[in-house]
Amino acid sequence: MTTPRLSAQLFFIYDTHCPWSYVVTPLINEIVKAFPDIELHLWHTAFFDGKNNSTSISKNEGLNQVENLANISFSSNYKKTLDISTNSILSANLMTWAQHKIPNLALTLLNALQQAHFEQGNQLAKQSDFDGIITSLKISPPAKAFKDKLNNDTLVQLEEIYSLQEIINTEAIPALLLAINDELILLNHNFYLTEPKAIIDAVQIELNRLT
Repeated sequence: MTTPRLSAQLFFIYDTHCPWSYVVTPLINEIVKAFPDIELHLWHTAFFDGKNNSTSISKNEGLNQVENLANISFSSNYKKTLDISTNSILSANLMTWAQHKIPNLALTLLNALQQAHFEQGNQLAKQSDFDGIITSLKISPPAKAFKDKLNNDTLVQLEEIYSLQEIINTEAIPALLLAINDELILLNHNFYLTEPKAIIDAVQIELNRLT
């Protein structure tokens, strides 16, 4: 695969506890493998703050929509957590730290968090919920990541997210954006959910167009 010679960045605006974000992450994995020179920005929105009633996902048939479009089935362990208010604050703090301090492991960490939540039913709501992942990845996040409030680093990143959402005129998550030089392209992830590798061609077309 041809690597881009021009300035290219990929922005993934997501929430670790959002089922739509979960099924879009494989697209990010494919893009990163195919285009290692593209700079990746993983921006966690901290949408679920413990006040959002996660049962609305199933009540609005949102979960069925995700399953149908992505051709997957969510685990029974995860579905049991829909009776509990979802809180992604600690994950937002942890991912913000990883994005800035260990960017080479940030995507690996995101995949591990989503696997724990959506496949194992881990709520990722308290520090001990993260112990296994932290140990397996051999990372050392700061204590402030596990306080039950958004830390300053996360708040600063949220301001960047809000600014970008204003530019693209949507607050919907997930959002997948390719920035090439001064041009910003919103990629329609729905086209590729059942065949993540297909997004590679879409990215290559945009790179060729702007070369």
